[in-house]
Amino acid sequence: MSLFQTEFDEFCAAHGTPDRLELMLCDLNAILRGKWLPADSIDKFETGAVRLPMSTYAPNILGYEVEATGLGIAVGDPDGRLVPVPGTLKPVPWAENQVAQVLVEMTDHDGLISSVSPRQVLKTVLKGFSARGLRPVVSTELEFYLLEPRDEPSDAPAPPWGSPDAQNYDLEVLSRQETVLNDILSAAEEQGLPTDTLIAEYGAGQFEVNFHHTDDVLAAAETGILFRRLVRGVAAKHELEATFMAKPYADMPGNGLHVHASVLDRNGNNIFAAEEGVGETLQHAVAGVLTTMRDLQAIFAPHMNSYRRFQPGSFAPSAPDWGLDNRAAAIRLPETSGPGARLEHRISGADANPYLVLAAVLGGMMHGLETKPPLPLPLDDPDSTPATPLAADWTTAVERFAASDIAARIFGEEYRDIYAAVRRDEIAQLTTIISPMEYRYYLSRL
Repeated sequence: MSLFQTEFDEFCAAHGTPDRLELMLCDLNAILRGKWLPADSIDKFETGAVRLPMSTYAPNILGYEVEATGLGIAVGDPDGRLVPVPGTLKPVPWAENQVAQVLVEMTDHDGLISSVSPRQVLKTVLKGFSARGLRPVVSTELEFYLLEPRDEPSDAPAPPWGSPDAQNYDLEVLSRQETVLNDILSAAEEQGLPTDTLIAEYGAGQFEVNFHHTDDVLAAAETGILFRRLVRGVAAKHELEATFMAKPYADMPGNGLHVHASVLDRNGNNIFAAEEGVGETLQHAVAGVLTTMRDLQAIFAPHMNSYRRFQPGSFAPSAPDWGLDNRAAAIRLPETSGPGARLEHRISGADANPYLVLAAVLGGMMHGLETKPPLPLPLDDPDSTPATPLAADWTTAVERFAASDIAARIFGEEYRDIYAAVRRDEIAQLTTIISPMEYRYYLSRL
């Protein structure tokens, strides 16, 4: 009996036999693509009969394959065999029928998982820590907006009726949205997603969920991916929309994906902990994520809309700087002593791929531990010099990533080039669309 068959039998004993399994493959953009599989056909996993084109790992955000990646029809668009990711078989509480979902990967004809899998990219980074006897511990915070339903996809968003302009930890807002928020938390519990606190964030209709820290970094990434699907599904049942778009409103805060990270040695000791001040090892890790931040910005801010978070007055950190418990900094140090010593990486948008974000953050930390680059003065030091802001436009960030040696080291040269090819294709398609604003202000005046 296969491991998945055992997992499926245990699932059926706990939840009943589902009508179908939703097979979910995480692509480069963290869009879940896949198939519905009847529950009585799971034996097809064993025979390799459940397949998708290998190019499904790297379409653009519009859903089209990108010829420049070297995947797709250019090489005959070969299939990969779908294999379940152990431990990800979960119920779908918001579905109308009895439904289960499972994350899947694709293997090639040699039975190897594709190197263009975002999950595989993160696994490679983690192997580098393991080879040094180190074990990262991470937790994430994810922000999202609830919206009134829209008639057309191109309509502007609007917060739920009665939302204050600035919620800012408002408990009454939580009470007003108690039904949908409770269903979100209940669904997360049913799926085993380790939610911690939930707050009303600053923006109208904006909320943030924190997840418990874990040394299972792959599971932490999967939690972020599955939670985004869950929130949208539950919100739809309540006749609302939900979005993790980086900046849905120009005049309100964007949605972030914050990462807390520390590292344990073979004995389970936090290598960042210091008896006084900021320990030398933590300094190296901070310097590493700062020196790699520009090259990896295209990971933290993957889309055209992402760069609205890097404009002046956008509420988000926009330069590679750091500080002690300073939320204006890109890297915040909430604690520097004891088991809680860690850094908080605050640059990523909630629209980013959690697998790739964690690979970039941890890869930057490892770069710092290995090369020990100089650490600038903290943001709140009176003698510090303001850091040069990160790129405020998509093209600059993508081209820097495409030429980056550190991006090739962390992600592999093949994946770096595929990622850059997809982004270049999106830039070519999306930046050539003439916006309604241009028609409004130019068409009748020029």
